This record gives sequence, structure tokens and C-alpha cells, in this order.
Amino acid sequence: MSSNLSQSDPGDDPLRVLRLKRGEERRLAAGHLWVFSNEVDTDSTPLAEFTPGALVQLRSHRDAFLGYAYVNPHALICARILEKDAARPVGRPLIAHRLEVALALRERLHREPYYRLVFGESDALPGLVLDRYGDLIVGQIATAGMEVLKPDVEAAVRTVVKPAGLFWKNDSAARELEHLPQAAEVAFGEVPTQVEIVESGLRFTASLTHGQKTGWFYDQAANRQRLIRYLWPGARVLDVCSYVGAWAIAALHNGAASARCIDSSESALDFARRNAAANGVALETLRADAFEGLKALQEQGERYDVVILDPPAFIKRKKDIPQGQAAYRKLNQLALGLVAGEGLLVSCSCSYHLAPEDLVSAIQAAGRHTGRFIQILESGGQSPDHPVHPAIPETRYLKAFFCRATSEGATRASRG
Repeated sequence: MSSNLSQSDPGDDPLRVLRLKRGEERRLAAGHLWVFSNEVDTDSTPLAEFTPGALVQLRSHRDAFLGYAYVNPHALICARILEKDAARPVGRPLIAHRLEVALALRERLHREPYYRLVFGESDALPGLVLDRYGDLIVGQIATAGMEVLKPDVEAAVRTVVKPAGLFWKNDSAARELEHLPQAAEVAFGEVPTQVEIVESGLRFTASLTHGQKTGWFYDQAANRQRLIRYLWPGARVLDVCSYVGAWAIAALHNGAASARCIDSSESALDFARRNAAANGVALETLRADAFEGLKALQEQGERYDVVILDPPAFIKRKKDIPQGQAAYRKLNQLALGLVAGEGLLVSCSCSYHLAPEDLVSAIQAAGRHTGRFIQILESGGQSPDHPVHPAIPETRYLKAFFCRATSEGATRASRG
């Protein structure tokens, strides 16, 4: 955006102004899209006077136009910028354009229509997630502003993507921060009770209404592909927090001899067994809490050549960091106790508040405690259909470390 546009006035635009305190525009000038409530000049523009979800003109202390944003006076992140060009007001045409840009990237990345179509701020649509399952779009809205824009989003999805159906699965905890109710509803079209996924030539199904997130974890697709190079014929695999078996089935399809899934949900494990059969393989399952399940397997003397840890976020807020770090150390310690010989540990975290180096420290501490020598062979992040906004570190959240674990006197027997 040119400097003259950044200073321009929207003219007759009727939107109310939300003004920042002196100097608070620096982070926004660097590209970030969030405004925190303590950055607002509440003397001149009291937050309490704004309706949740309302569109506003965001202006600096010196009255420079910073962007069109939506506001929520009840949230810590009280405004999110949708457009920084004063000549491009927010509405259905802008949302359709953003969808077209997002779709163009995904169609270059994927041969088949199974991917994350919109990833919030990284696709310049803050508060919106859209996942594509062939002819079905499943969406999640996390903010009051995007909730107000929902009719425009639905119309843009119809026009740009032309799916058979759109389902809103608005059940995330993030909505509570915005004072929004949790809800699930059909926006249009016919919506099945299960989603079907194609990933790397494999076919899966998962529950739409009772499944996690929108039904699938597209963010791990690239890491599941990374796993293939580390497999060997005869490998024994343990998939911890397996959900519907994506890691285990990918391993079996690519040469592993056996795989076991651990998950606390019997429904998820049922889908895992069905998905395995649909792809011509078979796996074992264990319904258990991850920590208790790993302890039980260790007591039984079980050993695996590859152990995959893909747990839910243990750290959802900054105040959870100490307890969460301890949980990651404990989980990795238990996992290393099950890794045989020169085995592989794949350790993941989707907690944004856990820095990559802190996960490495957890893995290393677990290695010291179990007497294992750890070599990090490769690291991965979220798949490219979850792009990272370079000015918004919060959009980089997924970490995956592929680690070789050896011990003194270890042999290559485990590969035999």
C-alpha cells in the first residue's frame, strides 16, 4: 500500500473511528492486524460505545488512516484489521477476492480438493477458518466481527468455491473470549454426518458433528509425508493421541509391519479401525489417556521402532506454560521408554505458547532421564495450506521434531 493511501481519508465513509494512543500504530505498520484494548485512546473513542462486531475506521493518534477493522469491546484483542487500503471498503466483493486468492494457492498445492482453504489472518480474513472436503466446506468463526460478516462469507463461498454444502462448526473455545455462543448449523446445501478425506492417495472418514476441529487435521499432512523416509520394512509403530489413525495408516501403507493407536476416544479409535480396513491394512488400538497408556505399555514390556506423539495443546494460555512444559517433558519421557534400539521419536506440539526450543529442551531432558542419546534429524511445521503471516508470529504454531534415539550398546537388531 502506498504512503499516500495510508494517510488518505475515506471521505464520506460513515464508519465510526476507533483511535489509537500515541505511538501504538508501530506494530500495525509492521504488518500485524491485531489491536489490543490497552492501545486504544478510550478518552476520544470509548470502547464501551462500540457494538461487538461493528466495522470501524482505525486511525492513529495523529488521525492517519490505518485500516478498516471490526471491533469487539469485550475482548482483549479488541479490533482486527481487514483492509489497510482506504479505497477498498469491507464487504462481499472484498471477501470474495480474498477467497479467490486463497483458492488459487490451494489449487497449486493440491491435486485434489482436500485442504485448509482459509487460515484466518494468514489469508487476510481474521477470525475465519474454512476447510475443504471435496464438495463440502466446513467453517469455523472465532470472532464477533467475522460473525457479523457471516452472510457475506457464505455468499462468497457459494460464488467462488461452488460447493454442494457449507457447515458451520462453531464450537471452539476461542468464541468464549469473544462472548459468542457455541453452535453448529448448516449454512446451505446437504451436509453429511461424516467428512471424507483424501491424503497422499489414502482415504479416510471422520465424524463431522462429533469429531475434533472441523473433522481433520490438515496441518499435519506435510509431517506425515516426512515420516515416510524414516520408515523401514518391519517397523513397529505407535501412534499416540491418534485420533482417527492418520499417522499409523500412513506408516502401514509405506512399509511398517504393525501399528497401534492410542486415544482416549473409543469413537475415534473405531474410525481408525475402519479407516485402516478401507486402506487395506490393519492396526491395533488402545483406549487410554496418553500418559496412562504409555505407562501400561511400558509395564507390559512393549517396544516400538517409531513412536509418534501428536497431543492436543497442553498450553493454551501463557499462565499454562510451566505446567504445560512439564507435561511435554513427561510425555516424551514415557515415549522414549518405549522406543527400541535405534528408534525414531516424532514429537509434536500445537501449542503456540511453547517455543520450538522449549520442545527441544523437553525432548533432551526426557532423553537424559531415560539414558537415551537424541539426534534431531529434521523439523517440520504446519502444512503450506496453513501459511505463516511473517508479521504475526501467532500464525506459526505447529512444531514437529523427528528424532533418532539411541543408547549405549544399542544394536541394529531392531531393524532385523
